[in-house]
Amino acid sequence: MNLIYQTNKLSQEWNQPLIFAFYQEKILVETNNDRLIIPTPLDLDNHGIIIDKKLYIGIINDHPSYIAELPADYPPLQPKNLNFVGLRGLFDAVEDNVFWAAGRAFQIMNWHRTHIFCGRCATPTQNKTNEIAKECPHCGLISYPNMAPAVIVAVIKDDKILLARNKQNLSKFYSVLAGFVEAGETLEDCVRREIMEEVGIKVKNITYFGSQPWPFPNSLMLGFTSEYESGEIQVDGVEIAEADWYRKDELPATPGNISIAHHLIEWFKNRF
Repeated sequence: MNLIYQTNKLSQEWNQPLIFAFYQEKILVETNNDRLIIPTPLDLDNHGIIIDKKLYIGIINDHPSYIAELPADYPPLQPKNLNFVGLRGLFDAVEDNVFWAAGRAFQIMNWHRTHIFCGRCATPTQNKTNEIAKECPHCGLISYPNMAPAVIVAVIKDDKILLARNKQNLSKFYSVLAGFVEAGETLEDCVRREIMEEVGIKVKNITYFGSQPWPFPNSLMLGFTSEYESGEIQVDGVEIAEADWYRKDELPATPGNISIAHHLIEWFKNRF
């Protein structure tokens, strides 16, 4: 993996490793001239923060990168330029590629926490040295980081796009529809099922658009475009609070540009 990451000049010159240090569900960041950066071991040493156990997760722009977890009784941070930030708190606060790197670290950390013991025989697992995986020394079971595939779909009817507001989301954003792929289901079948379940319409001409990792919590978003075939909008009332067709000049508030939902909506706007 070779993500582009802009860190401070000293770290670039010394090719320092990057440490994605977590305390509960938050990541440690340093504020430098109103920018949030991922600290290096040198940065942490300068602040008296000692990391004794870490897990290698790959290379990010020629920097060896690690995750580490700080104990639950870790004392409050003293330097004012160090803070623990939730992953969503990095939206618009760092470059996009830094966010995706933090998202990768967040997903691997959650997997690391939940696979301490073998799921088959409950023996404590060991980290494999040649890949990001855990191996049971007793029964040999190998476990990899979890990844849940999900589809996200732009549905077009004439010169309008279908947008909906999620019932569980407190924000007022409207977005394209999405849902997780079930066992034994093709991606296209998932698109048809999710659209029918959530808004009661049939779609056709399903076309692949692109993909995006999404670390909330462990998703791989697979984007599609499709065309309206038949039916009237009937929201399920469980996941979807309201949905409607919108022209490009009457769009409601939509997701920010870091999400694939934004790119699907932009595709619609440029097409019409």
